[in-house]
Amino acid sequence: MIGTTELVVIVVVIVVLFGASAIPKFARSLGQAKSEFEKGFKNGKESSTDSSEPNPKA
Repeated sequence: MIGTTELVVIVVVIVVLFGASAIPKFARSLGQAKSEFEKGFKNGKESSTDSSEPNPKA
């Protein structure tokens, strides 16, 4: 497992590489990606339940 010391080192390296101003932008884009993924998952789940119902013949 990753310990506290390793986690601190990783965070410091990320801040040095990308800069402190890039981290909020990155976190915001991760949040938007998560929201889009959940929305797509929900839409896919709804469409799969709609398509599993038998269509009445007209």
